[in-house]
Amino acid sequence: MTTDSFLDGNAAAGVLREVFAVDVTSAHGQCVACGNTAPMAESRLFGDAPGLVLRCAGCDAVLLRLVSGGGRHWLDVRGLTYLEFTDESAP
Repeated sequence: MTTDSFLDGNAAAGVLREVFAVDVTSAHGQCVACGNTAPMAESRLFGDAPGLVLRCAGCDAVLLRLVSGGGRHWLDVRGLTYLEFTDESAP
């Protein structure tokens, strides 16, 4: 019998803070809908709404939604297969 060992999500706080402290526009993302991979800076921003909506430049599918209000933020990245960040501090 094996027992999986795990920590709660608080243990990821340091690493997550490092990741989300980067310029996300330079990260490469892959669109779930069409498979296009490109820097997030090449996506199309629709900001004429209660939040931000980034759409794929290849197929116009929604990649990311961000809504902020009352000191809180909601981030939806269901339109991305992944986001790849470059660690600028790595040798």
